This record gives sequence, structure tokens and C-alpha cells, in this order.
Amino acid sequence: MDDFDDLMQANRAFADTFDLGGFDGKAHAGIALVTCMDSRIDPLRMLGLKHGDAKIFRNPGGRVTPQALEALVLGVHLLNVQRILVVPHTRCAMASASEAELRVRVGESAGVDASWQTFGVVADQLEQLREDVVKVRTHPLIGERAAVGGFLYDVDTGLLTQHA
Repeated sequence: MDDFDDLMQANRAFADTFDLGGFDGKAHAGIALVTCMDSRIDPLRMLGLKHGDAKIFRNPGGRVTPQALEALVLGVHLLNVQRILVVPHTRCAMASASEAELRVRVGESAGVDASWQTFGVVADQLEQLREDVVKVRTHPLIGERAAVGGFLYDVDTGLLTQHA
């Protein structure tokens, strides 16, 4: 059995009833979301959205990285994005461990030295959220072209709280 057989079988079943084709790739609700890769987050459902409504960029910690900014600029100028949400979450590993702790844990798991790897941990999650929102609001290719908000998602209640 191949490592991916179960997923390929599930994909074939998905494709048998696939009805999500025909979209143009734009954000039909005008939404872009930067959030964490954490599997406890269901980005569309938590905002009452559906397939084709939003552009979603995920990374560890839900940070506004250069790659996230690149995606947001494209979204604003080419993909109908009018509102941007930056959404980290509670109980995030990027906000609850130090860089050194993650390097040790990864190194132990990998069986090799991971002291050189960066992880972008966050010491103060709400302050970092505010800084990330400012990065988007002040970007010369975004600025006033989109409304930008910073929210914390609670993985235990499903609620968003606005902080920026």
C-alpha cells in the first residue's frame, strides 16, 4: 500500500460528486484571511463563508510574513479582496513555546541538530497581531484599498474577538 492510497481513494470519491468547478478564482465575498495552519481552524465556516468567497493564506502562527503580504497585494488588486482579516488563535504553539524550546523538540524528533531553524515564535500574541495589522494597513500597495482587522480565534469556543 502506498502512503497516499487512502487519500487518493478519498479524492476519487470527492471527484465523483464534485460540484465546485467553474469558479473564476476571485474572492466573491471580497474577503482575504491570514490565519494559522492549525487544523482546529475551519476558516470558511468560522466566518459563515463558502467555497469561492475568500482567499485564505495559512502559516504557523497566522503571521503577516512577506509571503502573506504578497498574497494580500495580489488579492486586493486582482482577486476582489476588499476586507482582510488577520487571525491567530488561542493555544498556539507559536505563542506558547520559545524558539529554543521548539528547536529542541524538533531536533529530538528529527534526530539531528535543529538549532539553526527559525520558527517565528511570538512572545506577545496580541501585540504581534497589532503589529501585523499595521504591516498590512501601511503597505504601499494595500493601504486604504482594503479594510483590515486583527482578530483572535478561540479554539475552544469558536469565537473571534477583534483586537486591531
